[in-house]
Amino acid sequence: MSRALLSHFLITSNTSLSLAGFPIRFSRSSGMVRERSVQGIAGIQCCSTVPVSRPSDSDTSSTLVKKRVVSGVQPTGALHLGNYLGAIKNWVSLQDNYDTFFFIVDLHAITLPYDAQELSRATRDAAASYLACGIDPSKASVFVQSHVRAHVELMWLLSSATPIGWLNRMIQFKEKSRKVGDENVGVALLTYPVLMASDILLYQSDFVPVGEDQKQHLELTRELAERVNYLYGGRKWKKMGGRGGTIFKIPEPLIPPAGARVMSLSDGLSKMSKSAPSDQSRINLLDPKDVIANKIKRCKTDSFPGLEFDNTDRPECNNLLSIYQLVSGKTKEEVAQECQHMNWGTFKTLLTDALIDHLLPIQVRYEQIVSDPGYLDGILAEGAAKATDIADATLKDIYQAMGFLQR
Repeated sequence: MSRALLSHFLITSNTSLSLAGFPIRFSRSSGMVRERSVQGIAGIQCCSTVPVSRPSDSDTSSTLVKKRVVSGVQPTGALHLGNYLGAIKNWVSLQDNYDTFFFIVDLHAITLPYDAQELSRATRDAAASYLACGIDPSKASVFVQSHVRAHVELMWLLSSATPIGWLNRMIQFKEKSRKVGDENVGVALLTYPVLMASDILLYQSDFVPVGEDQKQHLELTRELAERVNYLYGGRKWKKMGGRGGTIFKIPEPLIPPAGARVMSLSDGLSKMSKSAPSDQSRINLLDPKDVIANKIKRCKTDSFPGLEFDNTDRPECNNLLSIYQLVSGKTKEEVAQECQHMNWGTFKTLLTDALIDHLLPIQVRYEQIVSDPGYLDGILAEGAAKATDIADATLKDIYQAMGFLQR
């Protein structure tokens, strides 16, 4: 999950720019966005990234409406340390300075084969985990994606404007479809980036927190917003009885300053993942003390002397030091000095204790939340109601701009 680009430039005939390494040209004559070349996903070049920890004064001024941030996590598998340190922990810092919407993306969870009997339970567990990690429902809207039906409705409208070639270039589709085989790949796996675009554009989002693996999908969202704005916005929309101007804000990425990629305990070059076959590769947020200790004791290390950050020959060392830095609250320099002469045995004990101390309050709070189903249901209902109000306003605009008969 995660911008108002049209305020920065005007699209005139034959205007060109670069979206994350994709030089593209907008043509007024055709109303189409034509790709000139595809160079990969080196980065989003036409907008600046905004650090999570230091929002600009213009973003947080009390005299202005707060900028809006949206993000979500799938309820597939238990939330782990990578989900927490790479996303949810950063959300906690965002909710004080932004208008935040955090949701459980259960519609995305069915793009691959899944256990239908587990989906509801996993969704509630994910919501409880959000709150246990520090998301405050008095500051942020927390809800379930499928409880706001506008997500699917807008996806269908956006699908009509999405060239199939844009979806065919999505790297995650290629990777996942190879893994499960063509017979097990549904259309939803190909089209879910359009649903992700709907998730973001529906709320007129200013920023979306993203990691490296989601940059390409945000790029598609931005391109699609530009395309729909051009095809249906402006004077065309005004002639349909609308206000004119842009239909969608163009979202920009929020890149976390640290912790965006927590790596596997089994392989320092692979991201910590719910889908990894071995539970030994990750620390789950609800793992008890003895399980955490065992996983850290058995995690992959190396035979180099001492401990150090940023040595490309020591990915596991860098990963474990980074985890310790994040859960201990110390600076990178403090950790480097503290651990530079440690052996692995000493450091693993230090890391285990830090992890247990950090996760224990989350685990206690989680048990309190799940023991009161009515409390959780109330928060999700309130969050969905607020989200629906905003989503319905966006839907009304896009239906009008696209020429549908109004109710």
